[in-house]
Amino acid sequence: MKIVVDTNIVFNAILNSQSWIGQILLHSDKSVIFYSPHFLQIEIQNHFRKIKKITKLSDNEMYELIELLYSSIHFISEELIPKESLLIADKLTADVDFDDVLFVALSIHLNCKVWTGDKVLVNALMKKVFKRFINTQELIEKLKK
Repeated sequence: MKIVVDTNIVFNAILNSQSWIGQILLHSDKSVIFYSPHFLQIEIQNHFRKIKKITKLSDNEMYELIELLYSSIHFISEELIPKESLLIADKLTADVDFDDVLFVALSIHLNCKVWTGDKVLVNALMKKVFKRFINTQELIEKLKK
């Protein structure tokens, strides 16, 4: 199963690596392949100090945890996402959050779901009949099978 990982999922995993989210990202078997645009790394870097302050981890601990999480994600260059997928995603997310365009576009391109905890995004796109989302509980259920 292919899944696009949204930034808020990785944020949550950094904030609590022992949570279900952290454990899924760090210890999933090969039945799940996680993808994300490189933009996720930029967002994490932009919020590094804020996350570090919340977690109270040292720089080294933060870098080590982030590197472990990144090692379970296949990062895709934004240039490799077809223009058609980007245009569709742009229309879908225009009134939600520009930062979500690449994640939605990648899910369209890979024909898979986005793992996100962003309820505003999910609700807005569900109204537009885009239902390629999976939440943590649904993913846990799928992994148990």
